[in-house]
Amino acid sequence: MPGQLNLIATAPMGLEAVVARELNELGYRDTVVENGRVNFTGDYIDICKCNLWLRTSDRILIKMGEFTAQTFDELFEGTKALPWEDWIPADGEFPVEGRSHKSQLSSVPACQGIVKKAIVEKLKLSYDTEWFEETGPRYVIEIILLNDKALLTLDTTGPALHKRGYRKHATEAPLKETMAAALILLSRWNQNPSRPFYDPCCGSGTLPIEAAMIAWNIAPGLRRTFNSESWPVLPEALWQQVREEAYDAVTDDIPLNITGSDIDPEAIEISIASAKAAGFSKEIKFLQAPAIQIQPQGDYGCLITNPPYGERIGEEKEVRKLIAHLGRLSAELPTWSFFAISPTERFEEIFHRKADKRRKLFNGRIECQYYQYFGPLPPRH
Repeated sequence: MPGQLNLIATAPMGLEAVVARELNELGYRDTVVENGRVNFTGDYIDICKCNLWLRTSDRILIKMGEFTAQTFDELFEGTKALPWEDWIPADGEFPVEGRSHKSQLSSVPACQGIVKKAIVEKLKLSYDTEWFEETGPRYVIEIILLNDKALLTLDTTGPALHKRGYRKHATEAPLKETMAAALILLSRWNQNPSRPFYDPCCGSGTLPIEAAMIAWNIAPGLRRTFNSESWPVLPEALWQQVREEAYDAVTDDIPLNITGSDIDPEAIEISIASAKAAGFSKEIKFLQAPAIQIQPQGDYGCLITNPPYGERIGEEKEVRKLIAHLGRLSAELPTWSFFAISPTERFEEIFHRKADKRRKLFNGRIECQYYQYFGPLPPRH
């Protein structure tokens, strides 16, 4: 079995640098950033650690191999040469997913079939059988073809990492937990998490809950399981060790001043239920209130929000009123920082202030800008 593994942390477009920073903070120094992913090396325990701890990545993959594949023969032979038997047991379930872009092998179903056939032929040699029942642990394989280069990966995560396990219900068009965590990490609020935090369009409560998890250093994967937990090559003791270390790392003595509000009473009910499931029923305040009436309290606070996008007829005017109100608040609260992710092109004009920093992000498939207005940091005591 190999000592060092080539691992990939996949990243939503625009968040690759945030994922790389998270990996660096976890102690990985050899990160290489590419579009949509961050490459790094690790051992078996790092599969457990990264699945448990990464807040902004979508999933952790094992890079099985990369080679030129302009023909089905090259794809078959290149796939068969890889050490699948090191990972997949005789009863393993191994579905193949695929994507192809700017490559001669453009039929994704055909490529998936070739990869599956090559892996079966390789496993036949190890397990001396002609038939695989596929009733055991799940090993999702992906073939990505780009410019005639084939990349084969093994997914260690299962359901994507934004599925933390605390959100049983969601409002319409919810913000993903991974994106919410990224917006918070980009805001600098986490440098001093006892400061006030406010989200006036909280929806399902994702931003306030992710803020509380960051403040208390709670590993985002603590409440869920991963496909690779059932893999024989990753002993249960490894997962247990990483989970125990994560529980020991929790800093729940930090006082929290986190508030979320929304005009929709159903959204507030969902937020309260999600906060309770995440263990923050007493720590986060949720209020039913129109965003244009909010008046945050305290100094050196941080307002982070994902305001409505005004996609329905008549809503655009309300969105403009909300953005203008946030602009007025920023003038009234000079020590506060303001952050909003929005596709509204005239955001700065309506806010009446040019952002200190803008970052292009995709909320789902909607291209947005993350408008960042930095207030002063609180004085050091």
